[in-house]
Amino acid sequence: MKNYRLPIFSLCLLLLAGCFVMENTFPSIAPGTWRGVLQLIPKQSVQNEKGEPLPELVDLKMEEITEGELPFTFEVVYTNETDFYIEIHNGAERLKLDEIKTGKDRKTGNDTLYIDIPEYDSYIRADYDAGVIAGNFYVPSRGNNYKIPFIARYGQGHRFTLLKKEPATDLNGKWEVTFGLDGDDPYPAIGEFKQEGNHLTGTFRTETGDYRFLEGTIQGEKVYLSTFDGSHAFLFEAKVLDKDHLIGSFRSGTHYRTTWEAKRNPEITLADPNELTFLKEGYDKIEFSFKNPEGKTISLDNPEYNGKVKLVQIFGTWCPNCRDETEFLTDYLKNNPNEDLAVVALAFEKYKEPTKANNALKRYRDKMGVPYEMVVAGSSNKKEAAQALPMLNHILSYPTMIFIDRNDQVRRIHTGFNGPATSKYTDFKEEFATFVQTLLDEK
Repeated sequence: MKNYRLPIFSLCLLLLAGCFVMENTFPSIAPGTWRGVLQLIPKQSVQNEKGEPLPELVDLKMEEITEGELPFTFEVVYTNETDFYIEIHNGAERLKLDEIKTGKDRKTGNDTLYIDIPEYDSYIRADYDAGVIAGNFYVPSRGNNYKIPFIARYGQGHRFTLLKKEPATDLNGKWEVTFGLDGDDPYPAIGEFKQEGNHLTGTFRTETGDYRFLEGTIQGEKVYLSTFDGSHAFLFEAKVLDKDHLIGSFRSGTHYRTTWEAKRNPEITLADPNELTFLKEGYDKIEFSFKNPEGKTISLDNPEYNGKVKLVQIFGTWCPNCRDETEFLTDYLKNNPNEDLAVVALAFEKYKEPTKANNALKRYRDKMGVPYEMVVAGSSNKKEAAQALPMLNHILSYPTMIFIDRNDQVRRIHTGFNGPATSKYTDFKEEFATFVQTLLDEK
């Protein structure tokens, strides 16, 4: 974290009984618990893929919270008298943000805070004064005008509400979910929920990945879940129709909204992730040639890959599921070093300009300490991405992982990623290790 010189001032905090001055002062924001809110568009209409308005399937009057308010909590942690980092909390997840600058805005004279999130090429810029931080969350790859208003208040540890209404049902377990009820292309998912009193955590698994660490509450017949991880800004709201049936709304940032339905079903399954993507007829291998950010041409025909087991990761730096997979692969290679195993990552980016795309990839690679080659392979648009790898039937998901044996034969293509927020993560790790070892043992 970089910290510019600021005048020291006392922090006045409103805590139940009133206002008091802290004994210790800090050169910028106060240490401890904060409650952040991203304010989504409150009256956003549901639209289909053509942008045509659609009627709401259910009237969701979520009186426990302000409409369109996506909350999360974070901790400000000082490492010495001047340096600090921010730790975002989403259920069991702890996301550390340590690339922070503080200073004064030359135009307004306000104390300002710049929180860089290089893994996703996003950032928060805000003013702060006493116990309030206010500004915007920006995602440049979505366009110069894409921003979400952000405000945080010191000393508030609740996520959605302090209320403790008696829950209308017990949500623990697996739920059969359908997203996109209002569109032309609904898709299946599995809801995995854990409930303790009013507190609710969980995730949704889909055939292309999971919605990572969600946290929220159930208040009477109303259900709330959210996550903010520097890329995802997800808000789920639902109404309990009966003990085994939910219907609700899902918002992703300010750009997407749809409806969803869930029915309790402990036996629900999804399609096998190893059968969704495959080589088209007439192809027997994966071929590509792209330059890494330093200009070196990377191809599986390069001598350094001859005779090795190879993993090709199809991903994007903007994709949180891809980050989970990247962390998994990085840890696996660190804990299981083997000269006969190589990984190459093909990045499909939201930036159209090659320079911007390569800069985003380099920041991602360096920040995460990735030990394998990464190259920009094209646009994140799945139809355009498929043109870069014409031997595949499609690019269905980011991430997708291709397993190639020593003889350059494709042995498996795994679509999506069941990350650490899901019940399937342990199974995936065991299956991955066993299959990779099988390929390595083959001569």
